[in-house]
Amino acid sequence: MTRYIRRAAAFCLVLLVALLVNAARIQVFGADALDSHPANRRMMIARYHQPRGAIVVDGESVTGSRDSGQQLRYERTYTYGPLYASVTGYASQTYGTTLIENAEDPVLSGTSPLLPVFPLWHGLTGGRQSGGRAVTTIRASMQRAAYDGLAGRKGAVAAIEPSTGRILALVSSPSYDPGVLSGTGRSVANAWRRLTSDPSQPMLNRAIRQTYPPGSAFKIVTAAAALDAGLITDVEAPTDTPDPYVLPNSLTTLPNEPSGCGGASLAYAVTVSCNTVMARVGLKVGLAHMVDAVQRFGFNDPLLRIPSRVAKSNFDTRMSPDQLALSSIGQFDTTATPLQMAMVSAAVANGGELKYPYLVDHTTTSAGTTVSTTRPRTYQQAMYPATAQQLQQMMIDVVRSGTGTVAAIPGATVGGKTGTAQNGVGNVGSPYAWFISWAQADGADRPAVAVAVVVEDASAKRGDISGGGDAAPIARAVMEAALVGTP
Repeated sequence: MTRYIRRAAAFCLVLLVALLVNAARIQVFGADALDSHPANRRMMIARYHQPRGAIVVDGESVTGSRDSGQQLRYERTYTYGPLYASVTGYASQTYGTTLIENAEDPVLSGTSPLLPVFPLWHGLTGGRQSGGRAVTTIRASMQRAAYDGLAGRKGAVAAIEPSTGRILALVSSPSYDPGVLSGTGRSVANAWRRLTSDPSQPMLNRAIRQTYPPGSAFKIVTAAAALDAGLITDVEAPTDTPDPYVLPNSLTTLPNEPSGCGGASLAYAVTVSCNTVMARVGLKVGLAHMVDAVQRFGFNDPLLRIPSRVAKSNFDTRMSPDQLALSSIGQFDTTATPLQMAMVSAAVANGGELKYPYLVDHTTTSAGTTVSTTRPRTYQQAMYPATAQQLQQMMIDVVRSGTGTVAAIPGATVGGKTGTAQNGVGNVGSPYAWFISWAQADGADRPAVAVAVVVEDASAKRGDISGGGDAAPIARAVMEAALVGTP
């Protein structure tokens, strides 16, 4: 009898060990898979059981939370939703998160290990730390100036503080209210269908996720490449560029909008925007040196984050001579985000040193204790300081006497460059109007802001002047807002 009892006890012990091993397997090795299983709602319920942390602009929370009384209790709310949608993104119980809502989700949702004051206590109790706050670099007055300036037209604005890389304004138009996507149910699904099927694409972040041919605004990069390479030592010296100019290995004649471009100097070509001179300059620089130059400005970088992903701006690394000529004036396959072109202007304004752009200044706990801070850092030395100084003067001349006079601001030095890029096969569509610029208050020791504006449905005539007519007034309004209170 004792023998059978021992056998039964041993068998029970084996079963108990197997049960413990299986429990350990499930709880330790299978926990992640179970947590992420679509049928497991516990994680979702816990995620929305408390209010989400705030995204802050100029000391004001532009997001909040609403108690829905449902199982997924708290829904995201947005103050001035369309104004800041290109900054915040959305946090939806149905469709997930985007932009800052996504990049800073661990802090905002309270899951970041940086947040708990007593991490061991939360680990033992299974509780969740209150959501933290993401404090942005955006200045409300500049954001409003950019948003109102676009006035619902398709386009975007990006503004950067050249000396630090802080993004001061980031607007995409037309916009949308991210709050309509916050919850669940039929109304949210209907809003999603309406927004995603809208031909104007209000959910597309044109400031960082859409690339455009930069047109003549790109001539600043080509001029920088030529000066850095020592190809041009006197910016006032005439060039040997004919007008009209037939592209190499082709029968295509490159036109000029302004007069006087035949044999014009580099300075004159930038000021009035001569296509022929700048295309010829790009050819003389050569493909290898042009590629090297554009990459120092950020082109061809697929890893740029602000902290959200930024679409790669493109400059082809393999081209025929006629294609290189067109690329050197911002056409052919050359494309750029508005943020990228703001980086070009910022590099010129900052003496050639390009700072890495960033949108989140710091994050804090719900009580305001800082848990992480973004420090300014150099992205690239985009050009020599002497080159930047020469380009600054050329951009100043554009505003004083060239195609960008509408951007002038009393009491400040303003540099700019207009641009109009072809749209559609055969350039049959309305051109894209560009204006890139920077502004420095009189008496200040450094520029306050660098701006890039693109307007897709430009109404002005073709040619570089449309950038001055459509985009430059928006840039001026943003720069004026940046200069208010500048020491």
